[in-house]
Amino acid sequence: MTTRRDFLKLLGTTAAAGAIGNAAMARARGYAGKRPPPGKRRFTSDTVERELARVQALIGDPKLAWMFANCYPNTLDTTVELGTLDGKPDTFVITGDIEAMWLRDSSAQVAPYLPLAKQDRALQRLFHGLIQRQARCIRIDPYANAFMPDPHAQPLSWARQDQTDMKPGVGERKWEIDSLCWPIRLAHGYWRATGDAAPFDDDWRAAMHLVVNTFRDQQRKHGRGPYHFQRTSDRPTETQALEGYGNPTRPNGMIHSAFRPSDDACIYPLFVPANLFAVVSLRQLATMSRTIHHDGAFADECTALADEVAQATHRDGRLHDADGDVWAYEIDGYGNRLFMDDANAPSLLSLPYLGCCAADDPLYRRTRERAWSEHNPYFFRGTAAEGIGGPHEGLRMIWPMAITVRALTSSDATEIRQCLRWLRDTDAGTGFMHEAFDQDDPAHFTRAWFAWANSLFGELIVKLADTRPALLRNP
Repeated sequence: MTTRRDFLKLLGTTAAAGAIGNAAMARARGYAGKRPPPGKRRFTSDTVERELARVQALIGDPKLAWMFANCYPNTLDTTVELGTLDGKPDTFVITGDIEAMWLRDSSAQVAPYLPLAKQDRALQRLFHGLIQRQARCIRIDPYANAFMPDPHAQPLSWARQDQTDMKPGVGERKWEIDSLCWPIRLAHGYWRATGDAAPFDDDWRAAMHLVVNTFRDQQRKHGRGPYHFQRTSDRPTETQALEGYGNPTRPNGMIHSAFRPSDDACIYPLFVPANLFAVVSLRQLATMSRTIHHDGAFADECTALADEVAQATHRDGRLHDADGDVWAYEIDGYGNRLFMDDANAPSLLSLPYLGCCAADDPLYRRTRERAWSEHNPYFFRGTAAEGIGGPHEGLRMIWPMAITVRALTSSDATEIRQCLRWLRDTDAGTGFMHEAFDQDDPAHFTRAWFAWANSLFGELIVKLADTRPALLRNP
């Protein structure tokens, strides 16, 4: 049976360069731009183009400047579809090489443009439409991770025989805690950046109530809850054990997750990074509910659930090591704990990036060091680079996203420079980030068109331009 992973392996743009006309582009004259011609771009923002030119002019390395120009606008250039649905702005954002929208990916893909939204009405409409579309998706099914453009469409081809409660318009129905966290992160980020409360209407509020109810159901205090999932596959990471409910747990107040943000099945359903992310999201939702809607009762409910999940995760979600405690990756409530890390966020490495802790938090620092080492079975070191991968693409396959997150969460100039060199030198000459590449051979890679990885790389470069421009001038 064909799965998403099989489909992606079948997929492998070269287009005319956009006229940017700055010094950095002149230095990068030997590299042909990979953006679509202006007339074929899905969405154009003068504000984004100005930001691209500003940042690119600060980059001393020609190839890095060229890659930034390709990657930073890639989501807008290639994945955005604007429209109107039920009389409201509507934005559908595909993940790249699949004509479907993941709640997680779509939120992360547009994140680099949030700081520019206040001064750009077109961007505001894009965000308004995406927030509304995500709320509509959650109301269709809060347990789904991916959705189709047509709310009445059949699922993605590899999901059509899944044994679960599939709804029309759902692309895939893998329950992942972070699928509900990312839309809150996007909504909160948009509201903070612009002060615009227009997207947060009664339909959005109904979706947020579903989020909280789903989190409560998946604490599984009173039974296994309504979600189950099974798929016929030769890969155990594609399905769930025990009639689709997953491996046994002792409920402890944490939220259960069937799948990780990689879309791979959890081994132990109490997935620590996603629970920490949920705590942040619930507190953001409480702030929005109290401030925008003056709904103190719902805000209190969000805060109480956040406190409960935080207490349980901090109590049970750690491993005791001779050098001090570290975060576990997954636990089962019976005392069994798994240590590893995966490249997709939320991950242990990404906790400060998602606001779950400070980057200098001692518990995080110990965890980070352990995750970026042979203690993590999915840490790979080769002749091309070193980094974190995961079961999704298998052994030896490093994900550029993990290298980017390492740089985003680092305060060490040497470490950041090394990450930039790895990212620059493992694109296989394409000018874009990929899903994963072989530790010794970057020409062996998966997903030529993976918009989240491109956006994340663009986000890193903009952050460095604003905080450490010397690293870009002399990488």
